[in-house]
Amino acid sequence: MEKIQFQCDYNEGCAPQIMQRLVETNLEQNIGYGEDPHCEHARELIRKACEAPDADVHFLVGGTQANATVISSILRPYQGAIAATTGHIAVHETGAIEHSGHKVLTLPATNGKIHAKQIEQCLMCHYHEDGPEHAVQPGMVYISYPTEYGTLYSKQELMDIHNVCRQYQIPLFVDGARLGYGLASKESDITMPELAKMADVFYLGGTKQGALFGEAVVITNPALKKDFRYFIKQGGGMLAKGRLLGIQYEELMQNDLYLSLARHANEQAERIQQALMQKGYKMAVPSPTNQQFFILPNDHLKKLEEKYVITVWEHTDADHTTVRFCTSWATKKENVDKLIEDIKRI
Repeated sequence: MEKIQFQCDYNEGCAPQIMQRLVETNLEQNIGYGEDPHCEHARELIRKACEAPDADVHFLVGGTQANATVISSILRPYQGAIAATTGHIAVHETGAIEHSGHKVLTLPATNGKIHAKQIEQCLMCHYHEDGPEHAVQPGMVYISYPTEYGTLYSKQELMDIHNVCRQYQIPLFVDGARLGYGLASKESDITMPELAKMADVFYLGGTKQGALFGEAVVITNPALKKDFRYFIKQGGGMLAKGRLLGIQYEELMQNDLYLSLARHANEQAERIQQALMQKGYKMAVPSPTNQQFFILPNDHLKKLEEKYVITVWEHTDADHTTVRFCTSWATKKENVDKLIEDIKRI
């Protein structure tokens, strides 16, 4: 029997609307490298959604590529990026940032989040120590929305971080690989235009949110725009058939598709969350998005793994394991129904 996967949010292909448009436009002849009409239209749609008419929008293939390109374009050789200890660039990208010659300066995280006071303390400590030039200089702040644990920064928390970055004149970069799942959450109190005002650069994830592949990097700070395409090309991120990215974002940004796909994933995740809580399992992290983290007895996990693929997050103790259930834009309601029934039977 083929197992049902709740492992991650990029197991499926793409939204049917996107596939249809890719087929319809397959034999079009277009200029390459993202300079085609589809990419330009997608840029305009994204600028409109962000209420940022002057923003630069660039399309890259994946999240690691987007993170590495943005960070290497911003930092000087002696600078590093402030991030949570659990941040994606610190734990899941095989040292991609360090490979570009920049250190990730990690701060202790609370449910995946770092806070303005921590960032300010980090910056103060650097500039008030004797001979700060002997240490890596904090050159930017990196956070994810949602975080690696599916949690959300509140509008006030983001504004506080934004204000610290302004005070110290360093950019704020928001990893939006799962941005739609965050914005579509019932607990989110920010909008895309508000995020565009607080972040110097962020991206709208597509790979995990209904596209075949692709991330749309949005640069709102004029100081960070110059020569960004050179960094994309040098890093191997400039797709010759760039229209394939533009077409996907044309579809995602119309008819509320981007957020409606995300809402579906969140709704199914909430159903799983409720079933696990009713069973009496302890929630490891209070996530309001499509990733759910729970602590399960090992024998219960073993039974579930007979039918389902679930991510083992960490071994909590000798008898318990913290696991992640992850839904996606394509998660079938009937598969969640089966999972819920099996949870009840354990």
